[in-house]
Amino acid sequence: MKYSVIIPVYNRPDEVDELLSSLCMQTKSDFEVVVVEDGSSIPCEEVVKRYASQLLIRYFVKPNSGPGQSRNYGAERSQGEYIIVLDSDVVLPRGYIAAVDEALAREPLDAFGGPDAAHPDFTPIQKAISYSMTSFFTTGGIRGGKKQLDKKFYPRSFNMGVKATLWSKLGGFADMRFGEDIDFSIRIYESGAKCSLIPEAWVWHKRRTDLKKFFKQVHNSGIARINLMKRHPGSLKLVHLLPAVFTLGVAAMLLLAFVGLPWCVHALWCLAPMVLYSVLIFVDSSIANRSAKVGLLSVPAAYVQLMGYGTGFIRAWYLRCICGRNEELQAFRENFYE
Repeated sequence: MKYSVIIPVYNRPDEVDELLSSLCMQTKSDFEVVVVEDGSSIPCEEVVKRYASQLLIRYFVKPNSGPGQSRNYGAERSQGEYIIVLDSDVVLPRGYIAAVDEALAREPLDAFGGPDAAHPDFTPIQKAISYSMTSFFTTGGIRGGKKQLDKKFYPRSFNMGVKATLWSKLGGFADMRFGEDIDFSIRIYESGAKCSLIPEAWVWHKRRTDLKKFFKQVHNSGIARINLMKRHPGSLKLVHLLPAVFTLGVAAMLLLAFVGLPWCVHALWCLAPMVLYSVLIFVDSSIANRSAKVGLLSVPAAYVQLMGYGTGFIRAWYLRCICGRNEELQAFRENFYE
């Protein structure tokens, strides 16, 4: 068997239903599916049973430990040559497995990943959040965009493949609640393995359904970046600093606008860069999504993405680099996946 698809799930049976349905529609069928229930109070066992006749699928239940350890649990029980990990909130296009197959036939890889996109049926806020996570003007394209500030691609766990032998050699995901996928990707590169983006192996990714949940996600990601820097000195890149710079810049502009300065013609002119950036996001997202409504929602989503990450980054930098706290930090741990 060539592929083992590992799906960790926590209280999301409806999402698992959609993902399994999309796996049934694949044009290539040389794969098994391993669903790992991570201590859910709303299990998806009945959903999995409905697909037993259509997919080679196995279902496991374990105490809650977070997605990283659940992926390891599934990988240890897998049989494929390659392990593909997917988040439960993604949906696959029909040609996903075929795209991976064709890419590996052209160029053998030890590890790979693919980009994500918003499905036409997603809600406007989901599309706006998706834009804020994939646009060059918000994340620098580091998640698989056509334009990237960081030329080295680091696969992320929503859409990531690793050769089973390499997974075993590196021990899979570290015991981190957040940032565990980037840690794994860094270790893959450090091992000398060949890793690359497969642009054609993209997924539809629902992400969070409101800005409050989205803030929790990106704030934790900002904290995780400092934790990763401590684990892997030299892994911090310029692109990772930009949200913190943006956050400090916005704070400074708001302060100047409210306090005012004698040399300002008008205090509100201090907000001009924010206005221009908001217009840029609105226009670019409206064109990309063919919707002015999504474009309008993309403005607050972009600010939440950048400032959520930026505040998490600054907070962790202060506590770990200035105050000298050695333990890895995290926020919103208990209710993050609800």
